[in-house]
Amino acid sequence: MTRVLAIDLGGTNLRAAVHTGDTGALAPQVREPAPDNLDAFVARVRALTNADGVDALGLAVPGLVDGTVCRWIPNLPWLDGVDIAAVFPDIGVAVGNDAQIALLAEAAEGAAKGMSDAILLAIGTGIGSAVLANGRIVAGAHGGACSFGWACADVEDQGDKRNGWLERAASGRALDALSTRIGLADGSRLIEAARAGQSTALALVEEAARPLGTALAGAVGLLDPGVILVSGGLADALDVIAPPLLAALRRQLPAHLRDIELRPGTFGPRAGLVGAALAGQAGSGWRQIR
Repeated sequence: MTRVLAIDLGGTNLRAAVHTGDTGALAPQVREPAPDNLDAFVARVRALTNADGVDALGLAVPGLVDGTVCRWIPNLPWLDGVDIAAVFPDIGVAVGNDAQIALLAEAAEGAAKGMSDAILLAIGTGIGSAVLANGRIVAGAHGGACSFGWACADVEDQGDKRNGWLERAASGRALDALSTRIGLADGSRLIEAARAGQSTALALVEEAARPLGTALAGAVGLLDPGVILVSGGLADALDVIAPPLLAALRRQLPAHLRDIELRPGTFGPRAGLVGAALAGQAGSGWRQIR
């Protein structure tokens, strides 16, 4: 069995674990601040691979990946243009966008296991996404398929160079901004108030959920997934977010697509690590779910 160093690298934190055979065997786990430059990242990965005697690296990153090349990692610009396989030529390497890697975990061993088609939305500070179509995680021509945070359902929107319309309308940042209208500190407080039944909070949550559901209807109409999985910070708020989201989504769909299920993933915050371990084990063919 190949020993894999699984790394979930975010803009803030690096999490790492060693895959020792089965999906649940990820140990020991490391959580630490993300490196702030390429040299520090390379040194840390080499230290971890040497300490654990691993044969392969599975890496999830928050951005655009083409093969093993990091094309655009907005919060970690020192990775832009870096070919991870060239940096670590002595071990096997598999690299992927963090949402796609999380979907690999869910499709292989989690909430989408046994399904041929699924959508995953990673909703936190921004919106990440991934699609499983006919048993394969979709990459697109340049690795950038399923950038759902850039979906738009407003023909008057003027666009933004760094943030898509849906991210600006329905991400965790959007909920934070909406919360200030009624004097709350952030989006988590807004969700708490909505859960408690406060009408003004419920109305603001619907203001974010409605565009998300409307845009998502287009994806459902295009792909006909078996399930929509939600991960990230908003997965814990589905009891509040799901009703207005699904109402908006169903208004825009024909009857045969309206029963689509929305549910949280199985692995929660561990999905990136589990998926990275599975990708490292599978190598370059990790997008094909066996």
